[in-house]
Amino acid sequence: MRRDEMIVKQRKIPLTILKLQALLRRLPSNHIKVPIITEDLKKRMAGYKGECSLDYQFSFLDTKHFFILHDLRLPDDNRYFQMDSVLLSRKMCLIIEVKNIAGSLLFDPVFKQLIRTKDGKEMAFSDPITQAERHEAQLKTWFQNNRLPQIPICSLVVISNPQSIIRSTTQNHLIRRKVIHLDILANKIEEIENSNSHPVLEEKEIKKITRHFLKQHTELDPSIGETYNISKEEFVKGVICPNCNHPSMIKKHGASWYCPKCSLISQNAHLPAIRDYQLLIGNTIANSQLRDFLQIHSSAAATRIFQTLMFKYTGTRKNRVYTISSLDNFEFHFKQKS
Repeated sequence: MRRDEMIVKQRKIPLTILKLQALLRRLPSNHIKVPIITEDLKKRMAGYKGECSLDYQFSFLDTKHFFILHDLRLPDDNRYFQMDSVLLSRKMCLIIEVKNIAGSLLFDPVFKQLIRTKDGKEMAFSDPITQAERHEAQLKTWFQNNRLPQIPICSLVVISNPQSIIRSTTQNHLIRRKVIHLDILANKIEEIENSNSHPVLEEKEIKKITRHFLKQHTELDPSIGETYNISKEEFVKGVICPNCNHPSMIKKHGASWYCPKCSLISQNAHLPAIRDYQLLIGNTIANSQLRDFLQIHSSAAATRIFQTLMFKYTGTRKNRVYTISSLDNFEFHFKQKS
């Protein structure tokens, strides 16, 4: 089996991060919510960076033995639970929770909390061991509800920041067994795998389980405006210049856009704007809504954009509603705000 075949579900930038980035692009720089959104994005980016740091350790694993799924979110009654990475083999199913937290980390098993000390300041976090054990229980129930073969399920908490110091208030064996630094992850996985003496799954059963994983995975898709109590009327409209961030590029005859600030001419500057609309407002858009968001006046010009992108639509010509579905095929380049 090739290494790329070992990754059953690839990791990608979480939709929440993409929506936060779009929200910052589409809010005035002096908006009261910008500092809060910026800090939330910083935390989520740190978490995503920590998850990505697993990839190097996974490269040391035997491709014949393991199947890996990243960012797996499964149903549990009327709620969901999400795991950073799941490793499946013929012997076990391993849940990996990643924490990218800098500083001195004190695990307190009595009060079920993680206390971080950094620059002389203490901050409490929810206990990642409790979270990992809850995910174990939820995944076991998920296996039972889907009538899948029973398999040993265990978990690890990986501290991805190499400068972090791991401490405990007691000589707790659970913490020693569950919490590790990133650099020993591959060895720890092999150790857990070897501690299970006999395979319990056939290859066809592994394929069945991975099919169920992929079928029932549901990506978290928050309404970012509702999350921060921001209405769409507060968004900055227009096509943002990819060179200087000027928010009001001008539609020229034909397919080009012109920036009155830096004189850039672009054929595809409207694509990130439509992507922002999709992330912030929704997947369906009418001609009038496109004109309003891109700040163009010609109905015919908007229709040509839809035709070029080949969006599917419903309704008659005047009441036509398009579904934004193909923008992931385009590569977007956003210049960071200074």
